[in-house]
Amino acid sequence: MKNSLTENPEVKGWHGSLDLAYAQLGTATQMVSAKATAPLKIQRPFYPEGEGVCHSVILHTAGGIVGGDSLGQSIHLQENAQALITTAAAAKIYRSMGEIARQTINIKIDSGAYCEWLPQESIIFNGAIYRQNLCIDLANDARLLLWEINRFGRSARGERFVQGEWRSQTEIWQEGRPLWIDRQHLQGSESTVASDHALAGFPIVATLAWIGDPVTPELVQEARSLWEARSSSSEGEAGVTRLTHGLLCRYRGSSTPEVRNWFSEVWQLLRLRFIGRPSCPPRVWPI
Repeated sequence: MKNSLTENPEVKGWHGSLDLAYAQLGTATQMVSAKATAPLKIQRPFYPEGEGVCHSVILHTAGGIVGGDSLGQSIHLQENAQALITTAAAAKIYRSMGEIARQTINIKIDSGAYCEWLPQESIIFNGAIYRQNLCIDLANDARLLLWEINRFGRSARGERFVQGEWRSQTEIWQEGRPLWIDRQHLQGSESTVASDHALAGFPIVATLAWIGDPVTPELVQEARSLWEARSSSSEGEAGVTRLTHGLLCRYRGSSTPEVRNWFSEVWQLLRLRFIGRPSCPPRVWPI
């Protein structure tokens, strides 16, 4: 019997691509190459914190991702480049008629370079079938901060994720060695929505990871304290743990501003500790 999750060759979705390269030229980080095919597009670079850090905003001009779409991004930070990459708006993964929507992102970070991969929230509609693969190749002294915020169902409308399927795989490698492999899978169902081992009644799950420098137990406690300072007014849940070469934060809750604000505080903590400069939220983010 044919698997209902197999792509139908007759379905013609978007096959967009984005290829970016950054280089340090003098004291400035510049986008030295940018190639895009619809529906992906890149805005002109911004420098709100000086020429050393290039802020880039990715656009999805079709407004959302549907079954049959296949999007690919390839990003290269050359030696000593520093870039913050985000998205112009929340990503919408629409209900599927059975076809898989796919997105593959490959990021290469060379020696001395630092990448902040901070997309805005993804909204996984009920009935969506979505696969995302993020693979990052770090040089020995490269650094990375990433986060992923996912809302399952349009909860403002009372929608829950009771149909469909979501898979996210993140792999971070350094000189051929795996530093962090994270595979997540949610099958849309009433039990997924309710289970303590899945959504536990919450619509949002989110991850922040810092990779490139070992962290101390004291820094882990600082990140936990930032959550504890706001947790008394929250029904959400959060945790912080050490990775072999970094830090991992997890969130499960109901509020995008809540998790974004906590992640931003952790980002500020890590920026000051390891980069020596404060964080600088992109101007496209909601206030």
